[in-house]
Amino acid sequence: MSGVTDLPFRRLIRELSCGCAPLFVSEFLSTSGSGFLTPLNLTAARFDKEEEPFCIQIFGHNAEKLAGAALQVQELGAAFVELNAGCPAPKVANKGGGAGLLKNLPNLIAILRAIKASIKVPLFLKCRLGWDKSSICINEVLEIAEGEGVEQLTIHGRTKTEAYQGLANWNIIGEIAAKAKIPIIGNGDINSMEKARDAIKNYGVQGISIGRAALHNPWIFNPLAKIDARYAVLRFNELMMQDGFRPMQALGRLKQLCARLCSGMPEYRLKILRCQNHDEFLDNWANFSASAFSFPYSVGS
Repeated sequence: MSGVTDLPFRRLIRELSCGCAPLFVSEFLSTSGSGFLTPLNLTAARFDKEEEPFCIQIFGHNAEKLAGAALQVQELGAAFVELNAGCPAPKVANKGGGAGLLKNLPNLIAILRAIKASIKVPLFLKCRLGWDKSSICINEVLEIAEGEGVEQLTIHGRTKTEAYQGLANWNIIGEIAAKAKIPIIGNGDINSMEKARDAIKNYGVQGISIGRAALHNPWIFNPLAKIDARYAVLRFNELMMQDGFRPMQALGRLKQLCARLCSGMPEYRLKILRCQNHDEFLDNWANFSASAFSFPYSVGS
């Protein structure tokens, strides 16, 4: 969720949830540079007191760098540190980070051991089922996680090569949850609270991790709040402006959100994506959103 779950977006989610906000996890922070606390990482690691306890996620392939980053994350006030072993992006996985760690389990062991030795807060791990369908290794990852003191394992029910294609394999997630000694959090294709409750009931996971679905439906954590898309987009813009976003920087994020909200309305979606500047976007949104979204909006009711 790099470039998505930053502080303004999480503030939006928290407001739209009307008191039903989940445990938040930061964007993942790279440890591949010569120094960890770069201006970019410091920005991505910010969180509000209202978000506590907060989890900061890191990624990379070098055990020493990851251990040092984990210590710095702890010093920033994170209640949990999470290692990402699930990102399928080629620029991450092909360099040995993210899901690339699933091709090198000895290095995953070394990384978890080094991080665990450097921090006092709980260590979480997020991963996929394996690199591809011929190399499913989630059973081995569970054994490694439990052996190295990981306190929570989040599993995305696809392999690296599947990326986000097809359906997540919840049967495998359920099999792991049934024998795990640590909490298992399921991830993949959960786009409503009904599906979340069904997954917990049917597959025995201790919780659900939601990522991309929050972009399509930012009020997913409390659909009864009756806060509609018109308010959500305008509020997101306000939050970015308050956080110091430049107008063109905010425009990209607004397009990202609205393209998903308008996914079933191609005419509106195309018009939004063609906006050339921030003011043009806001004018277009004001002109068509009232007719595009017919349900009434009421904040916090």
